[in-house]
Amino acid sequence: MRSGRAASPGRPSRADDQHRAFTPQPGLMADQSGERRPRRRHPLGRLIRALSSPDSYATVLLLILSTYALSVALTASWAASLIVAVQIAAVWVSLRTARARQPVQLIANVALAGAALVAAANLIFGDRIDGGSVVLWVSCLLYLAAPVAIVRHLLLRHVVDAETVLGAIAAYLMAGMFFAFLYHAVGADQARPAFFGSHGPGTITQDLFFSFTTLTTTGYGDLVPVGNPGQTFAVLEMVLGQLFLVVAVAKVVSAWRPGQGRAGLRKDSGDD
Repeated sequence: MRSGRAASPGRPSRADDQHRAFTPQPGLMADQSGERRPRRRHPLGRLIRALSSPDSYATVLLLILSTYALSVALTASWAASLIVAVQIAAVWVSLRTARARQPVQLIANVALAGAALVAAANLIFGDRIDGGSVVLWVSCLLYLAAPVAIVRHLLLRHVVDAETVLGAIAAYLMAGMFFAFLYHAVGADQARPAFFGSHGPGTITQDLFFSFTTLTTTGYGDLVPVGNPGQTFAVLEMVLGQLFLVVAVAKVVSAWRPGQGRAGLRKDSGDD
């Protein structure tokens, strides 16, 4: 026999419970059976979230490509300060994403600040400030610290997901950038013989071209260091580039299983 009692004012009725069960929650969608499933996200939205996330190596890759493009496209004297600014951003974001140790971040911040001041002074006062060689060597050290921090972070991750793949590619490209600025710094300080012989000490465009063709062992042969330490650095880059590509990147890609999403980021969020 039914009781004629109405639902209590503070208690939801059975009809409200049924309506709530079939109402999709934010981030979820319900099918005809009422089962809640994760809402599929648009690829553009996922890309924007990856670029804005401090845990994503997509931003690092974007800054590395921007540094390369600006270094090749802009050859005016004023462009050096802009290129240094993008380099600073790339290294800073890399160390932040890789969760580098605090002493490393502190040293990198001091070096970045010094490089930024020298670049700004060169932009304002022109050639009257002799700091170009210092900026080049600081750039070398920063581009050396960044891939080391990225590799350390990847080794501490518990899962191999898309972020791990992006991180491995970022470390590989960072290594190529490091050797490019190393060649440029050596060429600027090496008076005789010129770093590339008859081609002169080498512009940043030539150094980037030579570095990445050496890293991938393509070796077109149009640019060749004529002596040491350039030849020794080139051999070192060839060996490290092949070892990293064949061992590290290949292993990461082979172990990657699409669909793991950002689970690895949640698991290793406590790494320091």
